[in-house]
Amino acid sequence: MPPKDNRPQTEDVTRTKGVDFDDFYLKRELLMGIFEKGFEKPSPIQEETIPIALAGRDILARAKNGTGKTASFVIPSLEKVDVEKNHLQILILVPTRELALQTSQVTKELGKHMKVEVMVTTGGTSLKDDIMRLYNPVHILVATPGRVLDLANKNVANLSSCSMMVMDEADKLLSPEFQPLIEQIVKCLPKERQLLLFSATFPITVKDFRDRFLSRPYEINLMEELTLKGVSQYYAVVEERQKIHCLNTLFTKLQINQSIIFCNSVNRVELLAKKITESGYSCFYIHAKMLQSHRNRVFHDFRSGACRNLVCSDLFTRGIDIQAVNVVINFDFPKNSETYLHRIGRSGRFGHLGIAVNFVTMPDRFNLYKIEQELGTEIKPIPPEIDKSLYVAPA
Repeated sequence: MPPKDNRPQTEDVTRTKGVDFDDFYLKRELLMGIFEKGFEKPSPIQEETIPIALAGRDILARAKNGTGKTASFVIPSLEKVDVEKNHLQILILVPTRELALQTSQVTKELGKHMKVEVMVTTGGTSLKDDIMRLYNPVHILVATPGRVLDLANKNVANLSSCSMMVMDEADKLLSPEFQPLIEQIVKCLPKERQLLLFSATFPITVKDFRDRFLSRPYEINLMEELTLKGVSQYYAVVEERQKIHCLNTLFTKLQINQSIIFCNSVNRVELLAKKITESGYSCFYIHAKMLQSHRNRVFHDFRSGACRNLVCSDLFTRGIDIQAVNVVINFDFPKNSETYLHRIGRSGRFGHLGIAVNFVTMPDRFNLYKIEQELGTEIKPIPPEIDKSLYVAPA
């Protein structure tokens, strides 16, 4: 068993009905993986989703990031796999390579006693290697849409017996760049198939997809408020040229476990990372124009705690789960509430505590007000001292 996590948690993950994983009648090997991963009791999204998914229903689930959403579809996926059958049975679609790697890792860890074959495939990696891998048995495929469609069109990935498809971050997967691919993928699935959609926001594209492709979906909504309960939000009004100085002040005043700092462009990510390093603080950076192998390396090293601060673009906002992050800084204030929501959801993971600090220039003030209204949340002026109990776990 991993060491027990004694950090305080918010009701985003504690407000449960008292169900145990044992109550789902899961395979013994799967239960072993669940308990070895350190999961003690299902979170609210897991309580709601797992039994419905096991019953074979289509699901449309709305849950905050950082509340145990990944396991809520990985556990029923693993339970439904028949390892005696050597064909592709479950397809999990995600919008980014980083999220694909992370999801496949969780799937392998939870299913490690089950002899289940899990494969991850994304754009930017060797197509030849993927084709070779698919000549061997694969039960669960975690993928980005473009690559899986490519493999299906080449008759390498056979989806005709794939009885369940999961779409994580469905709002992004149904954006204009992905939607045509998703619809083609659905057409490759058998008539009798199960679709599970998970998202923090449900724009009209998701509702349209639901009406066309889901059969009597069971709808789960754990989003009576959009922002995570454990994340305290602040803003500081600054001029552009003061931002670096303000960041240095935050580094000296805050007790940062790990922090993620967001910029609005690739160039600004690199420039800021250089400035932070010159100021004597450890810092990595990651953005969409980097080589995939380099991105993987940075992501892995930051996750394992090799560095305290990570500067990034919005590539990194969706689904990335690094539990040690307790501070998010919007060096550049985001343009819309959806991006804001995904960014601040990088701290306060799984009901723990975190803070978000927003640098707001005069032109950003209108966006600040708009985002507060749309999310129904309050972003407070930053006080001279921030109470450590809001974001630092007791020793």
